[in-house]
Amino acid sequence: MRVSEVRDLLAQVADGELPVDDAVHRLRYQPFDDLGFARVDTHRPLRTGMPEVIYGASKAPEQVAAIATSIAQHGQPVLVTKTGLQAFDAVRARLPNAEFHPDARMITHAGHVPPERHGHVLVLTGGTSDKPIAAEAELTAHMLGAHASTIHDVGVAGIHRLLAQREPMEAADVIVAVAGMEGALPSVLSGLIDRPVIAVPTSVGYGASLGGLTALLAMLSGCAPGVSVVNIDNGFGAGYQAALIARRSASQDAK
Repeated sequence: MRVSEVRDLLAQVADGELPVDDAVHRLRYQPFDDLGFARVDTHRPLRTGMPEVIYGASKAPEQVAAIATSIAQHGQPVLVTKTGLQAFDAVRARLPNAEFHPDARMITHAGHVPPERHGHVLVLTGGTSDKPIAAEAELTAHMLGAHASTIHDVGVAGIHRLLAQREPMEAADVIVAVAGMEGALPSVLSGLIDRPVIAVPTSVGYGASLGGLTALLAMLSGCAPGVSVVNIDNGFGAGYQAALIARRSASQDAK
């Protein structure tokens, strides 16, 4: 339930248009919906403006579907991360309009009220192999209310490819830099522009890349200021943070 919905509900009670018992019935699952195996935080949009997001890995398909249904019944957008087709089939059986995004490994279902889009998130990848994590970041930012787009394969091995993207970079409110290997892209990027940069190390790379650990440590140790770093392959976390920044930036511009 969103803040606007609570205001409308209370106004209807105050005006005598809605019986108190009906209002209680609509609020009875606040602040969480207890499914037994999960307690779905339906109150979260009131506190943070963002819905609860389902981490799909290690959950049974029917568990994912039940949690997704609970979130959707409260009019909130559904996002399931790190998931696959079995979970999607279970979700779609309950929510026919759900969509599966194979590149991002995500399931989405729009809420009752489409989000009003604020700000612009730009995702950049070091290489095409980083595309799945970039897709997760872009889709997350989009579902959480930001305009989002991605430019692929602008890694520093051919830095002219990055320099050619100055116009879209300067048009963004925040940039998500997704890179594996030695993870140099965020540091170079932050030295070129005056935008916050969210660095996402990926597990892309040869043996000494250590499953993304090398990129993570490089990003944490970078000398260019203005870079924040999320965990390895955490496109969701980057997209979420970027959406928050974009929303705040847009609200400041509107004043």
